[in-house]
Amino acid sequence: MVIFYIVAYGIINKQNVYEEFIKGAKDGFHTVIDIMPTLVGLMVAVGVLRASGFLSFIGRLFKGVTDMIGFPSELVPLIFIKMFSSSAATGLVLDIFKTYGPDSYIGMITSIMMSCTETIFYTMSVYYMAAKVTKTRYTLSGALISTLVGVILSVILAGIMK
Repeated sequence: MVIFYIVAYGIINKQNVYEEFIKGAKDGFHTVIDIMPTLVGLMVAVGVLRASGFLSFIGRLFKGVTDMIGFPSELVPLIFIKMFSSSAATGLVLDIFKTYGPDSYIGMITSIMMSCTETIFYTMSVYYMAAKVTKTRYTLSGALISTLVGVILSVILAGIMK
């Protein structure tokens, strides 16, 4: 319906809808080219962290703290990776589902957490680079707080559904 509305609106206002679409697509393509080095850098960094075993080390490092607060330490790497790359986090999610199952307590936390947290650093780098923003103000602190709230609520909701 939205597409039909946009086309009809353009026709009513005597705009060449196709030409405007092509112009927008070209602008979008230029934006992709501008942000490509940032995207490649993020993907490579996440791949290196995952292949090196650093993520498993992080999970073991925080195991004592997570056990005290009732959070599965297996999900600590997922929290860190999700802040950088959703596709890399999806790979970890699939590993978690294979190991524990999607209907397990850990699987439910994982599912909820993936849907209520954001790829903070990816989003900030892409949008700020595209818009050439230099002063981020409270974006990072706000995003980290909202991620923390999302993680806490995913544990609470999964506990309720258990």
